This record gives sequence, structure tokens and C-alpha cells, in this order.
Amino acid sequence: MAEDDSEEVSKLPPDARLESLDERLDRVRRNDVEKAKAGGDSSSAGRLIANQLVGGPLGGAIVGWLLDRFFGTAPWLLLILMFVGFVGGFISVMRISSKPRGNPDGRK
Repeated sequence: MAEDDSEEVSKLPPDARLESLDERLDRVRRNDVEKAKAGGDSSSAGRLIANQLVGGPLGGAIVGWLLDRFFGTAPWLLLILMFVGFVGGFISVMRISSKPRGNPDGRK
């Protein structure tokens, strides 16, 4: 928010400041809805893909490390489950990328 906006808002009575805030929030919400209708939010899809590609192998490695410690099979379960995490992450990315672009939840 620019300095001019904050000075203008602080000079208003308390009720007018709340109304001004409500108007600005409504404007932001309308802009968000218009952006979502226009083609989805590509940054959220990118974030989801990054989470899948990092979280799958990391989760597999953690579970594999714990199982290796429990069974004494180091490093085999860690390697196997990390590989399974990579495969699961890539499958999830393929699913995400095959969804239609215009609708973020993939429905027709």
C-alpha cells in the first residue's frame, strides 16, 4: 500500500476506515476470482509440482531410513523407498500436467 493511502485512511473516522478496508478487500477478492476464471493460477500448479518432486523422495527417504534403523538393513530400504518416492512424484506431476489448463480442479 502506498503512503498516500495510509495517510488518507488514518484521517477518516473509525467506521469510514472499516468501510474503506471492506471496499479494498472486495476489490482484491474480485481480482482474484477474475484471475482464477481467466486461466487458473500457474504459480499454485508450479508449487504443487515442486512439492511432489521434493516431498515424494524426501518422504520415502525418511521412512526408508527409519525402517533401515529398525531392521538393520541400511541403506537398502532408504534407497528403495526414495526411488519409489521419485516414481510417485513423477506420476503425480504427470497427473497434474494432464489436467485441462482452464479449470484448476480438472473438472470438465
